[in-house]
Amino acid sequence: MHGLTLRRKIAQLVVIPVSGQVESRRSREYQEFTRLVRKECVGGLVLVNVAAGRVIRRAEPYALAAFLNRAQRLAPIPLIVAGDFERGASMRVADTTPFPHAMAFGATQDPETTRYAGKITAQEARALGVHWLFFPVADVNNNPDNPIINIRSFGEDPALVSAHVRAFIAGVQEESRRAPVLTTAKHFPGHGDTATDTHLNLAVIPGDRARLEEVEFTPFRAAIAQGVDSIMTAHIAVPALDPGGDPATLSRPILTGVLRKEMGFDGLIVTDALDMGGIVKQFGAGEAAVRALEAGADVLLMPPDPVAAIDAVSLAVRKGRLPVKRIDESVAKILRAKERLGLDHHRLVNLETLGDVLDSPEAGRKAQEIAERAVTQVKNEAAAVPLRAEDHPCFFILTENRRSAQGEAAAKEIRQRLPSAPLTTLDPSVPEVEIEAAAGIASGCGKVVVAAFASVAAYRGDNALAGSFPKLMERLLGAGKPLVLVALGNPYLIRHFPGVAAYLATFSTVPPSEIAAVKVLFGEIPARGRLPITIPGIAARAAGPE
Repeated sequence: MHGLTLRRKIAQLVVIPVSGQVESRRSREYQEFTRLVRKECVGGLVLVNVAAGRVIRRAEPYALAAFLNRAQRLAPIPLIVAGDFERGASMRVADTTPFPHAMAFGATQDPETTRYAGKITAQEARALGVHWLFFPVADVNNNPDNPIINIRSFGEDPALVSAHVRAFIAGVQEESRRAPVLTTAKHFPGHGDTATDTHLNLAVIPGDRARLEEVEFTPFRAAIAQGVDSIMTAHIAVPALDPGGDPATLSRPILTGVLRKEMGFDGLIVTDALDMGGIVKQFGAGEAAVRALEAGADVLLMPPDPVAAIDAVSLAVRKGRLPVKRIDESVAKILRAKERLGLDHHRLVNLETLGDVLDSPEAGRKAQEIAERAVTQVKNEAAAVPLRAEDHPCFFILTENRRSAQGEAAAKEIRQRLPSAPLTTLDPSVPEVEIEAAAGIASGCGKVVVAAFASVAAYRGDNALAGSFPKLMERLLGAGKPLVLVALGNPYLIRHFPGVAAYLATFSTVPPSEIAAVKVLFGEIPARGRLPITIPGIAARAAGPE
């Protein structure tokens, strides 16, 4: 650390995004990346699947590992590589174990499933060259209208969330005896009780200090007790903790006062992405970086302009606004983390052994089993489920976009069981005439089954059914046939369609959850899950079949 210039010390606190896609070394994007890594000496990378404002495909594992090896060779100091592996590495990387979302684990009521996912996620991450997991989500999702946490949370019960948070960290720690991987509890001080997507705007968490202690803080205290390595901040204002109204990411009373001094957390504090609307609409890239460090953060995640952030922090130090000691404290923490990860000796990964680690048959079977254990039967009037061939059911799969592979696994499973049953896959962009035609198909069916995808996505603002799908649902309900709704993702969908005859929730959009839902629909396995949340006016937490 003593051999670093002030500018390079500051750069070590900056983590920039990468997609892991193969890029030409002559491209402008690659040249800029090279400058940030080699010349500026940024401290780390975070794997994302959004580039230039558009969603891109998940990284291919061999291409990603090769890219990260190339990046490590460019870096004067080894890079720490992070990933939002919230449903295992499969969230960002193809051909890895497809674990379901966190709430599916909550529905199993078994933290052991989460411990196993932690172990496998750490194993696959380290093989790829990723060292830092931005998981588990410690938010308590007690607001049904939350547009950005939802199924990313284990549930609404602080005790249940705490148990799964500890279990995931324990699973990673078990694997870390062989190859260390860091864990992160997020988003402090708790992002569950809001109806605002902080990618778009600043959210406000209501409630007094007693409520925060009882609900929001509980899983973070559990994570600290379990030895979590880092905690990610939230771009939310919490008046009970900071009457000034600053977002937690930039709040000294919250980060230093509560998290450091009161809770005794001495690990890494990493900001949530600094390019999100909850920050950039109020502060520039440079000012946000300075304020985050003043508040007590150690790592600046994805500032919209990394060079501007480094410049601003450098200027703040030179002018005496930020003491050098404050920078040195954080630099020492990030360098110690890199040393603990063994990056000073082994910064490259072995591409030849990737196939021995990723997407093992055993882990795949376990992921499928977890998805099956999660399926929860919330409602089943007149024994609408299980389906029989003599019910003459027709099926509608409502996907979230036309380029998605959503529904392919479910369609295949349905075809294997009822090859001649009417099956229609729609996306939100379909014209009105196709909606009318779909509604007309239902008139000749004995039962109607709708599998609806509604996932959590940044910048969307909600997780309701998109396009004309609500109108289609109303038309199908009006046809007078028993309607079975399967929620692949957002479990609160039934609030908008309470008249359905049966309702199944999978709490995830991954293919194993599609397969699990079809097995339950046809009575091949029981619906064993229990609601980890309350659905207002419909069902209480822990509801499920007797």
